[in-house]
Amino acid sequence: MKHHRFKNIIFQACIGLLASLMQACSVYTEHADMQKPIIYQVFTRLFGNSTDVNQHDADRATNGCGTMADFTPKALGEIRKLGATHIWYTGIIEHATQTDYSGYGIARDHGAIVKGKAGSAYAIKDYYDVDPDLATDVPSRMEEFEALVDRTHKAGMKVIIDFVPNHVARQYHSDVCPDGTEDLGASDDTTMHFSPRNNFYYFPGETFTADFNLQAGEAEPYVEQPARATGNDVFSSHARKDDWYETVKLNYGVDYTGGRSTHFDPVPSTWEKMLGILQFWADKGIDGFRCDMAEMVPSEFWGWAIPQVKASHPGLMFIAEIYGPDAYRRYIHEGGFDYLYDKVGLYDTLRAVACGNAEASAITSCWQAVDDIRPHMLSFLENHDEQRIASDFFAGEGKRGRAPMLVAATFSTGPVMLYFGQELGERGMDDEGFSGRDGRTTIFDYWTVGTIKRWRNGRFGGKELTSEELELQSFYSKLLNLCSSEAAIREGDFFDLMYVNPKSNSFDPHSHYAYLRRSGQEVLLCVANFSDNDSELDINIPEAVFELYGLKPKTEANATDLLTGTTTTIAFTPSQPAHVRVPSLCGVILKIK
Repeated sequence: MKHHRFKNIIFQACIGLLASLMQACSVYTEHADMQKPIIYQVFTRLFGNSTDVNQHDADRATNGCGTMADFTPKALGEIRKLGATHIWYTGIIEHATQTDYSGYGIARDHGAIVKGKAGSAYAIKDYYDVDPDLATDVPSRMEEFEALVDRTHKAGMKVIIDFVPNHVARQYHSDVCPDGTEDLGASDDTTMHFSPRNNFYYFPGETFTADFNLQAGEAEPYVEQPARATGNDVFSSHARKDDWYETVKLNYGVDYTGGRSTHFDPVPSTWEKMLGILQFWADKGIDGFRCDMAEMVPSEFWGWAIPQVKASHPGLMFIAEIYGPDAYRRYIHEGGFDYLYDKVGLYDTLRAVACGNAEASAITSCWQAVDDIRPHMLSFLENHDEQRIASDFFAGEGKRGRAPMLVAATFSTGPVMLYFGQELGERGMDDEGFSGRDGRTTIFDYWTVGTIKRWRNGRFGGKELTSEELELQSFYSKLLNLCSSEAAIREGDFFDLMYVNPKSNSFDPHSHYAYLRRSGQEVLLCVANFSDNDSELDINIPEAVFELYGLKPKTEANATDLLTGTTTTIAFTPSQPAHVRVPSLCGVILKIK
């Protein structure tokens, strides 16, 4: 009996060890032969603007506007030095605006249905045109975009632009679509609320109304009859101030008010038209699409369209803005997306940890929830929709983004993204106009981004930047370049160390997060410190690491912090914890050979 009891104890111990390993270890297989994309998102019309006016809710003539020409070879070279492999030029496609370009044959937009003087880049007015705000010579705007793509490629980076598939501006009309291309809505039967042959959803006999003024200083009020469904799935003829009232919903063959029944055979008209738009921009030599609110469009469309685009443009990248974890795998496996936003899991958790509202140990559950698809998850801490790290609404200062960014950038083989100015601690606390003082950089107004302006005015050096801004920029540059240069980050294995590092006299799971990345015989010990104090930590490395990867334990191993270049000696053995010094609000990436 004692013999059998002993065998049972050993068996249970092995089961426990296996469970721990499954919870701690992730071995990446997908995308292992690919470059880890480092995406620099830039709001195109704001990057090059250097006006000193910045008047609240002012027009283009007063506040100025950046153009594509501001992305000079010098500017692009500096962005590349930061570590970027891709630039996402936000706001390229023509959208509704209160600026009058009718002198160039572009129909004027009614001000009541445009948000801000500049307008939202997500209220697309003509899918086949470049936004005139971005051109130095409006009639040559497409040629200027093609030149921008060429300059970006010569600088060693790839080009991503937005594809906005779910909705368009209320006064959408393409005046430059290719010959033989039918405009959206041109053949719609407006007497029907829903038809799979229609491009929009209609409310026959009803006029569009809103709980705000539909005249808004114009000579005549805006009139839409019959009314159409609003872009944020408002299936009503009435829109509220907080709706996406400037847009109308596109119809992909889903009858939302008819039990969400689908009508995909024959292929709906909208599918064919949107495929043509994707092919049009792919033919311009771009390298990827960031697809706005992709989950508001049926995955069946993506599964039909993406393979066709990739057939003629192999390697083209598709990124989905998506917020529903239940839909993740469908949009990858059926929809064909390369990458999805990791917002609801990783972003929300890292933000909570950085603000002291969650324990660092909560990060473990983020990767566990998506481990089978983790190479497809895009990490970020800022984008045009989110509040700036340094804003009063987030962490209050840019340096508090270092520890979470270290994790976001290094704990996966998937892409990492930063928003222009993030590397300088841009606060986003201006009251620009429609946007207001909300901790975000406006996407609706003509404005100058202060940190970017000073960086550019100093010829992309430190002449006009503060010491704190330069220090933060240096951190981002080192971190992002490591993502490309270090095989362990780019394509290696991941091992979470939190399960063997409970709260102790030195290690605190509330403030510290530790994990390994490994490629061959090279190991990176990554430790993020979310606390305000420098920490001296004793970190346990379990025996399972050495057995799993065939590594040889060392009581004295040389370890170089890749962020600072400092070399130290640590124990790298299961019998003795590694003693590591970690600066406050930052971290270390110790390379152990």
